[in-house]
Amino acid sequence: MTKKESVLIANGQGFWGDSILGPIRLVNEGPLHYLTLDYLAEVTMSIMQKLKSRHPEAGYATDFVQMLRRVLPVCREKNIKVIANAAGVNPQACLKAVAQAVRDQGLKGVRVAVVEGDDILSRLPDLLKEGEPLANMDSGEGLASKLDAVQSANVYIGAEPVVEALSQGADIVITGRVTDPSLVVAPMVHEFGWSLDDRDRIAAATVAGHIVECGAQCTGGNFVNWRDVPDMARIGYPVIEASPDGSFVVTKHEGTGGLVNIETVTSQLVYEMGDPAHYITPDVVADFTSIQLEEVGKDRVRVSGIRGLPATDTYKVSISYQNGYKASGQLTVAGPDAVEKAKLCADVVFQRLALDGVEFSEDQRLVEIVGTNVCHAGIAASPRDPAEVVLRLGVRDPDRTKVNRFGMEIAPLVTSGPPGVTGFAGGRPKATDVIGYWPALLPKTKVSTSVHVEEVE
Repeated sequence: MTKKESVLIANGQGFWGDSILGPIRLVNEGPLHYLTLDYLAEVTMSIMQKLKSRHPEAGYATDFVQMLRRVLPVCREKNIKVIANAAGVNPQACLKAVAQAVRDQGLKGVRVAVVEGDDILSRLPDLLKEGEPLANMDSGEGLASKLDAVQSANVYIGAEPVVEALSQGADIVITGRVTDPSLVVAPMVHEFGWSLDDRDRIAAATVAGHIVECGAQCTGGNFVNWRDVPDMARIGYPVIEASPDGSFVVTKHEGTGGLVNIETVTSQLVYEMGDPAHYITPDVVADFTSIQLEEVGKDRVRVSGIRGLPATDTYKVSISYQNGYKASGQLTVAGPDAVEKAKLCADVVFQRLALDGVEFSEDQRLVEIVGTNVCHAGIAASPRDPAEVVLRLGVRDPDRTKVNRFGMEIAPLVTSGPPGVTGFAGGRPKATDVIGYWPALLPKTKVSTSVHVEEVE
């Protein structure tokens, strides 16, 4: 195939629940070659696994299919390929839903690829028997003690199987837990014919993926100088203009809201970065200290000079496990002495629970009085006497019954507590699962991925 002089790659979703307008506007408001969509986070996988356990056709990002129905005709017209880690823990169900969406649009010959192999939940017992401890990267504890509580286990796989899918002519590639930057790495490798061993170029593509992985967070969203961001309602989602030498420009479609400059790009670069000299992904270890930024026009930042180190011989594994129960509720407390009354309300709840034989230790309780500087405690000054505050109460415990008993004592404060208590709605808070996160490493030799491409007629 003819290699492009530059490739336009945009990311239209920073998480499951991001605005559906992001991808819709990206395909409609300007030129594009690839639309990537990042739906997955650590807790998302456990949520999807739970949904699948209740319904065999669930367990993927349903928002993705809804969005596809709105953009497929334009993507087909403009020859825009779509890459999304929307398959979650149920790639085949996602494929089925995507295929139906294609048919409903009356489109023919659309090639949909599914990448599998990241979900190792069913393999955990065998891996432990084979001597893989899957030790917690923070505590060093082996997974065996938590095996019965595990809800999901997914390997962060890299760009290689996505490149394979594109090489097989896929128009839409859906994956499970492909790591966020790899969604952008893959089209660059495919279009420019790079080797996956070309460390500097793969590192550059990884940096590009990291910059856009949170969507509009690099085009003025969540930006400290928010007053400088024009037309935030129409904020443009990011577009990468990639070049064969590994350099690229971060920009957005002309005429959209938002802002792209060195500050907005830098803000995203340091987000979830870790060691700046060793940003580890399945594809490469990128050296963020080598990054060079240059403003080359309005809403255009050129990124170059990036160096990479060899990838590690292990994959990171994201494991979630059931770790007790929690519940939380809130009340609005208004009028004179609002803070003092809120503190009394909190004390009353836990004293009444103790009278009924239900006690929570200090580290099992959450008491926050929103409006008294709880978000920036110790940094900014608290207001002296706010006229209203929000009292947030929460507990966690291994015993679901205890947690549910807590939820019964919040509403009574409206009539049996101090004056000015209101704002209770939505029913009693109920116990929900606490999801524990267990990061681990697994040799790459223990993981095999597969690519299946289906042409939808």
